[in-house]
Amino acid sequence: MEMGPSFPAKILEHIFSFVSSGEDRNAISAVCKSWYEIERQSRRRILVGNCYAVSPAAVTRRFPELRSASLKGKPHFADFNLVPDGWGGHALPWIAAFAAAYPWMEGIRMKRMVVTDECLEMIAESFRDFKVLVLSSCEGFTTDGLAAIAASCSNLTELDVSESEVEDLGGDWLSYFPDTCTSLVSLNFSCLESEVSSSDLRRLVARSPNLKSLVLNRAVSLDHLNELLRRAPQLTELGTGSFSAELQPHALSDLSEAFSGCKDLKCLSGLWDVIPDYLPALYTVSSGLTSLNLSYATIRSHDLVKLLSQCPKLQKLWVLDFIEDSGLEAVASCCKDMRELRVFPSDPDAGEVDVNLTEQGLVSVSDGCPNLESVLYFCRQFSNVAMVTIARNRPNLKCFRLCIMEPFAPDYQTLEPLDEGFGAVVEHCKDLQRLSVSGLLTDKAFEYIGRHAKKLKMLSVAFAGESDMGLRHLLSGCENLRKLEIRDSPFGDEAILENAERLETMRSLWMSSCPVSFGACKLLSEKMPRLNVEVIDERGPPESRPESCPVERVYIYRTVAGPREDMPDFVWTLHKNP
Repeated sequence: MEMGPSFPAKILEHIFSFVSSGEDRNAISAVCKSWYEIERQSRRRILVGNCYAVSPAAVTRRFPELRSASLKGKPHFADFNLVPDGWGGHALPWIAAFAAAYPWMEGIRMKRMVVTDECLEMIAESFRDFKVLVLSSCEGFTTDGLAAIAASCSNLTELDVSESEVEDLGGDWLSYFPDTCTSLVSLNFSCLESEVSSSDLRRLVARSPNLKSLVLNRAVSLDHLNELLRRAPQLTELGTGSFSAELQPHALSDLSEAFSGCKDLKCLSGLWDVIPDYLPALYTVSSGLTSLNLSYATIRSHDLVKLLSQCPKLQKLWVLDFIEDSGLEAVASCCKDMRELRVFPSDPDAGEVDVNLTEQGLVSVSDGCPNLESVLYFCRQFSNVAMVTIARNRPNLKCFRLCIMEPFAPDYQTLEPLDEGFGAVVEHCKDLQRLSVSGLLTDKAFEYIGRHAKKLKMLSVAFAGESDMGLRHLLSGCENLRKLEIRDSPFGDEAILENAERLETMRSLWMSSCPVSFGACKLLSEKMPRLNVEVIDERGPPESRPESCPVERVYIYRTVAGPREDMPDFVWTLHKNP
């Protein structure tokens, strides 16, 4: 349909510039041909949630004026080592297309992608005013690639390689930043292993007056941290190096003095190998902290309680299970503005004593923190009563990810399935957008999810389920579901084939260690030509086994690009041209 525009194109373009949501801009472009044209010409940022869902050429044809792009590669379960090495997610085709089409490109953000030094060198050579490079959970590059970025991108404001696998060839890559580079606002090299040159880092920080975020790696010592804090008192975010140095005379007072100069510090992370004697140095800034990431800090509960009692403004806390129930009770009583809580499992092979973390800790936080919206909680046991209590306490939850580490674990009090607990979560939390379920669940739990979770966008299922009926409930009921990932569950052929049309409205479905047969995958690809059905099986060609034989993994995603051309020998894409 074509509508006569009531405003000149320039005015509409100006109005559209205030619309930042990709979904909203897509809706705008569907109104009429003229709006489509204005929107595509005025689009400056794009998010590609699956790098194989569209081709780089299609993106550059449609959006001729992009300045910033965010790309995602491997499926989310790659974070749990469920995607084999070499699966794909290569960045080079995208970088090459951007280099040819957008010499003015200013920012690229990539997640779970294979980024080579060639990619980084191409970025450094191709974009004249490049400012932002964020590589999250990426792999394939070395510090030589980072050196190329540092040497050539003189207007760089953000460099972040958090959680990435980088081949560390030494710490001299920082020396490639020219003396004229004074624009840095954010620098994160926490994933690197080697010690960087303290003098190079010190000089870089000193000549970066706008530096707000500095996240260091484990090799940075306390002495170097002191020096950096004195040169960058304007920091709002800090990731410290190691806190393991032997406590020397005046060391605590020197560290306290250095922190006291950082009046604007809001976010703190790191604290690797922390010696508790150093924690009081943080008290000088703790009253202003809104975010505390201690997911690598093996701090015991009694020391955490002392620290958290000094953080009344805390809104985000990531911590290991060393916090125990007593530490979470301190959160409930001292951190009333808590919005996001993540509790990760400690290393069971580290030789530590057992921790006392139960569902009661999360119940306490749900009762004491009225603004809590997001939870990720690893624990060994849970009960329906606790989940019902949490759901009633916090109907404002938007994210609830419960990871019970014992597969198919029932309610430890009654030995019943956890159906009623998860049912209460989806019934009371009307705005829930992300959910992870685990433990002993029957089809009833998935019936509850399908019936009530109408705003759910992402669902993860691990070691749970009873029959295909559970998956039928999810696909027929969760009308806004975009990403569904399932592992080690009894969902199979019938539910997928019966709900094939629903899969086309989603971004992706991942299933591993489920009874999905190669024959069903073939039928699905024939029935739904707009889907790529990828069979991932390291045992060899699926054709060498009966079609009824389950495949190891299947990744199903909507695409307008057709089958990809970079498949390794353990991936088979079943795609029928429409």
